[in-house]
Amino acid sequence: MHQTSLRELTTLGIKNAETLAVPSVRNDAAFLFTVVGTTGFLGLLAGQLPGDWGFFVPYLIGSISLVVLGVGSTAPGLLQAAISSFSSFFPDYQERIARHEAAHFLVAYLLGLPILGYSLDIGKEHVNLIDERLEKLIYSGQLDAKELDRLAVVAMAGLAAEGLTYDKVIGQSADLFSLQRFINRSKPQLSKEQQQNLTRWAVLFAGSLLKNDKEIHEALITAMSNKATILECIEAIEKAA
Repeated sequence: MHQTSLRELTTLGIKNAETLAVPSVRNDAAFLFTVVGTTGFLGLLAGQLPGDWGFFVPYLIGSISLVVLGVGSTAPGLLQAAISSFSSFFPDYQERIARHEAAHFLVAYLLGLPILGYSLDIGKEHVNLIDERLEKLIYSGQLDAKELDRLAVVAMAGLAAEGLTYDKVIGQSADLFSLQRFINRSKPQLSKEQQQNLTRWAVLFAGSLLKNDKEIHEALITAMSNKATILECIEAIEKAA
């Protein structure tokens, strides 16, 4: 059984290790605060318009906030797309995406998992792997401990990359979801304590790989940011090694 403490993650260089598994609300909060705050301010100004305009315009502007909040409660996917687009206004967001996805790519490569494709487009960030044998094991719910370990490290690589660089990780939700999906498809089933230990160990292992191959990771970030092909990305890895 994997036993990894928060102290080990901190020693590696992971910042605020105790909050890694807490989904970030930075982008969501900033988006909603801006929408509500801006529409409220515009509504206040519009209230000074003469005649009926002073009544109807604030009402229409104020309804924007209600629509946004309504969309979030009835169709969260639509609101998430808007939040992702809004997130691009944060200075570090594009760099975070590249660092995060390059970590998945590099760790998968180092662990011998073939990469099919990737995207750094906001709202579509991903690295796709292709392994027919693993796909069958996942589909049938028969992942063994060895393969689960390997997939867990790849899944936690993006989170680890952010944790090594930034004070706050904001891209962990998708990584944790992927890991949970792999755990749910494994045999035997893990207890809650075992799942927590696996998560911490995978972050530690992925973080160690990235820290030891920092120059390679940076070279891959540059290549992926320049929309390099899979072959060109692999060439960048091998050239920097």
